Amino acid sequence: MADSVKWLTAEEEDAWRGFLRLRDRLEARLSRLLQAESGLSGPDYAVLVGLTDVPEGRRRYQDLTRELEWEKSRMSHHIARMAKRGLVVREECAEDARGAFVVITEAGRAAIEAAAPLHVEAVRSMFLDHVTPAELRVLAQLSERVIAALDEDAS
Repeated sequence: MADSVKWLTAEEEDAWRGFLRLRDRLEARLSRLLQAESGLSGPDYAVLVGLTDVPEGRRRYQDLTRELEWEKSRMSHHIARMAKRGLVVREECAEDARGAFVVITEAGRAAIEAAAPLHVEAVRSMFLDHVTPAELRVLAQLSERVIAALDEDAS
């Protein structure tokens, strides 16, 4: 088995590890900033963004779970915590007794509206201010290509 492994070259390993460090540091710092400034965790923010991306602010659990690539149990527990804080509510699905919806509340809308400007400002200062427009276009193309390949392989 070890003989058939195509090990990473030094350049590939440097790029991969650099990408992971970048992702981890950005995620950690954005989460700390959001928590400190808005009281929302990174996962809270992700859920609220997923709900505000649709006009009615209402999504099926399974769709939100798939979009965020979370485990069902993680989504269920996190939504329960957010519901206790009044950010979302859970609604049963009339057409499917096993299905349910996550719906953003007015408090959830107010929270995301307060947090979004902080988040955008932080994304600019921590990331966008350090890349050129050309680098940003390359990153967008690269991200889309890798995501498309992952989506094809999702089965």
